[in-house]
Amino acid sequence: MAVTIRDVSEKCGLSISTVSKALNHYSDISEETRKRVLETAKEIGYHPNALARALKTNRSYNLGVLFADEFGSGLTHPFFSAVLDSFKRTAEQKGYDITFINHNINQRSMTFLEHCHYRNVDGVCVACIDFYSPEIVQLMQSDLPAVTIDHSFDNRSCVLSDNVAGMELLVYRAAQLGHTRIAYVHGKKSAVTKSRLTGFHRAMLANGIPVHNEYLEESDYQDAHKCYAVVQKLLKLPQPPTCIFVTDDLAAIGGMDAIRDSGLRIGEDISIAGYDGHFLSQLMRPMLTTVKQNTVQMGQRAAEMLIRTAEEPLTAGIQNVTVIGELIKGETLRQVNPNI
Repeated sequence: MAVTIRDVSEKCGLSISTVSKALNHYSDISEETRKRVLETAKEIGYHPNALARALKTNRSYNLGVLFADEFGSGLTHPFFSAVLDSFKRTAEQKGYDITFINHNINQRSMTFLEHCHYRNVDGVCVACIDFYSPEIVQLMQSDLPAVTIDHSFDNRSCVLSDNVAGMELLVYRAAQLGHTRIAYVHGKKSAVTKSRLTGFHRAMLANGIPVHNEYLEESDYQDAHKCYAVVQKLLKLPQPPTCIFVTDDLAAIGGMDAIRDSGLRIGEDISIAGYDGHFLSQLMRPMLTTVKQNTVQMGQRAAEMLIRTAEEPLTAGIQNVTVIGELIKGETLRQVNPNI
């Protein structure tokens, strides 16, 4: 015979309603009581029935994740996959499942909002997508609880990586090492790119370093091949930069190859830095200088905010959380070579 919530209640010596609240992570239950209930449930083999819980609470305990980018990298995207992994772990710890939202179900095309309703999700986390598309605007204007990653809407909670401060860290480090000819290979137009450019210009101005138009180049995120070509272009200038910031760590692989193929020594003849803090960047030799984004905290906060909005819609409110990264000094950004 299946173990029921009544069995847990009798074993704990608590009311069924108290046990139910503890199992469903209600805030008015003490941590000691919650721990006692969870340990007892595990001990006697109680597993809550998802359908019964959904009927009782009018919630599915299912969160949608809407994740897409123009390059089709999907969950191989190092930054967003790390954020969403943390989101998933946090959601599961709080008793929620994850469903990925898309356009097609059984060869039937539907909008993102329609898919959310089809899957009966309690809320949706939106990351790495064209936030200005009509479908996303429709989703953001709906009543469905939502949280966004690295983009803010007036009516939605969001978790942002502090891209302004991140670029400021890189510029201040380069200035500290004597660099005044600093180039930036930035990404294409997006909220992230705009923030990083703001941080770049702000820190350059604060350090009295001029920004030369020929040192500003556009490339694609996560594209080592394009970064290779752009860095080669910068190195062929009559007066090339002594330091180059590139879009991200994976693109930096191409930039570093371009420097080597030009017969220059990374960190000695010319400096380079990435962004994101991808674990592979710390395995490169020389080790890449970069800004490591706190993906664990971003995913955790996003899940917590979305769950609270779904469970307490009248009191959760709108939150904008900015998560600060850290500078990984590495070996590719060094003291300026006065002979270059």
